Amino acid sequence: MIVEPVEPTVQDCLSGLSTDLFLHLSLFPAVLITGVLSFLQRRTKSLAIDHKLPFLQGRFAIVVPLDTIGSLSNRWSYGFAFGAVSYGVLLLFSENYILFTVPPWARAVVYLAGAMEVGLVYFPFFACLSTPFRMTGAVLGILYSFAWIIVTVWDTFTCPGGKILGKHQKIIIQWPCILSLVFLFGRFIYMLIKDVRIHLQLEQEDPEDLIELHQVQHVKRLLRKTPVHSKPLSWFQRRVYEWDPHFKFPNRIIGTAIISLIGLYTMTLADYSLSGIVFDQVDRWKNTLKHLVTSCNQTEALGTMIPQLEEFIHVARKTWFATTIFASLNSVAYTFHVLACYRKHLRRLWRGEKGFLPEKFHNPRSAVSVASIARYSGWQIAFTLWGYLIVHFIHFLVALLFVYVIVLPVQHGKALNMLSNLGIITLTIALVIAMVILQVVLVQIFFLQDKMSPTDKQKPLALNNRKAFHCFNYFFFFYNVIMGISNCILRLLCSIVVGTWLVSRIDRTIMQRGYENMDVGYSTWIGMIFADHYHNNPAMVCFCQLLVSNSQERHMAADSTYNNPPSEVPVNSRARRYWALLYTLLRNPHLILLRKHNLTSPGTLQTPSAPRSDTRVQVWVMAAQTQNQQATTWQTLPEIIVTQAEDC
Repeated sequence: MIVEPVEPTVQDCLSGLSTDLFLHLSLFPAVLITGVLSFLQRRTKSLAIDHKLPFLQGRFAIVVPLDTIGSLSNRWSYGFAFGAVSYGVLLLFSENYILFTVPPWARAVVYLAGAMEVGLVYFPFFACLSTPFRMTGAVLGILYSFAWIIVTVWDTFTCPGGKILGKHQKIIIQWPCILSLVFLFGRFIYMLIKDVRIHLQLEQEDPEDLIELHQVQHVKRLLRKTPVHSKPLSWFQRRVYEWDPHFKFPNRIIGTAIISLIGLYTMTLADYSLSGIVFDQVDRWKNTLKHLVTSCNQTEALGTMIPQLEEFIHVARKTWFATTIFASLNSVAYTFHVLACYRKHLRRLWRGEKGFLPEKFHNPRSAVSVASIARYSGWQIAFTLWGYLIVHFIHFLVALLFVYVIVLPVQHGKALNMLSNLGIITLTIALVIAMVILQVVLVQIFFLQDKMSPTDKQKPLALNNRKAFHCFNYFFFFYNVIMGISNCILRLLCSIVVGTWLVSRIDRTIMQRGYENMDVGYSTWIGMIFADHYHNNPAMVCFCQLLVSNSQERHMAADSTYNNPPSEVPVNSRARRYWALLYTLLRNPHLILLRKHNLTSPGTLQTPSAPRSDTRVQVWVMAAQTQNQQATTWQTLPEIIVTQAEDC
């Protein structure tokens, strides 16, 4: 009996305001909010339009949505903003986004315009977080996010059904977006309250320094002496993850991870639902074929194939659904593992270690590194989603092989035959491995010289019993030719399995040594971590902050969160006087002869005595050297040409 799936009716939901329609309607308020924030900001450089329209006073500057390189503040806020964007990005791939019928050749142009529209619609979320006018940005962000929350919740709970996941489809799909919008709404409220408290002088404004507090703590840890007896790490810290309070991931990495997780969640749901539809369709084809076999008595060969086909469909359905869970967990683990590898690689670069990278990647091109920052997020998300599908298929093949080799023979009462076949295969593989190990053991015992010291871990690489070794090498030559064929096939299979297993690992190359340039994903990863290393190195940023703060006034430097107040040095200290004396005598060597201990009579300063001959010779030499240096300096000074200043 074939049961046709009942499609839920959605006619009642077409009259309300849907999220898809609101996305198009919110384009005007998004442009208005962007225009207001652009009007508040002033340009640092004057343009030609400023001379034509002087009343603008440099307004309508570029609004930056987020700093993808150096910003480490509001990281989770930007991450949840990316979470709110995820629904609009996935909507671009559906047919519901296009409200009118267009010819096939114009779809590419429509999708390009749709991508620009989605980017502009969600632009206010990022712009209100990053604008320096916090009160205005908070008020506009509250209104905009609240409108999106109302429309999304209304559309989700008044029309929750769908054609794929049933009557709760929108609730299952939309809850990450709703959660992200609620978080942004709370963040904008917090920004408004904080700015009001700052204006009422109930709270101090956060200082805008080049360096963050965790970077300061990292530099202090570097300057601190390493303790002799450190606390041992736990198993979780050694094997899984070690928390470092002095390291923070940039908002670009946080946003990439959040979108990857939401994309995996959506991909898993789509995989589960679509695979169910596919297997249901295969069942219908099987039932049609079975009905054809029953009606026709001449198809005995097909009649014997029907039970095997039914068994395969049943096994494939159960296996695919089971491997969906493992593939999802594997992709989620990869997403978090990439974060751990990002921190590990960046800390190694901070220490000056480049040995973990291929030699050709030790000095990547500057343009490639900066371009890698723009490519990384999109590529990492795409690699994660495609890697989920590929790894899922590999899991499915392995699980299907396991069922047909072990599970089904046991269910069909052929366990002894299965064990016999497995024993033969296992014995063959064990003999091959044993022969490889035997060669190593024979060489270790008979053909290597003894240890030079009892404390050596292994014997030296020096031959012993050369004639016997030549005979050993000759007879094993023929066997190694045969064994090399099987090892070649095994090497190819291992490369295929490992390469497909690690296809979503953009932090690790899947190419052989010397061909890493062909792995564009790994090249993007290397360029990205080098760009972050050069722009966010805590020691470099701390040095730049010291240069900036020392050029300011003392009371401004005291307000900085990173700088410790310098110790007061007495004005008339002995060290200062001795340093001034040394500098004066080096610049004026003839004054050495007029010092007190070089005079015969300390009381008379007018008539110098005849000092010692060696002291006089040293003074003459120092004076001659000083004159030569001054003459050379004046000769090498460049000529300065003064021209008349042009009118600006």
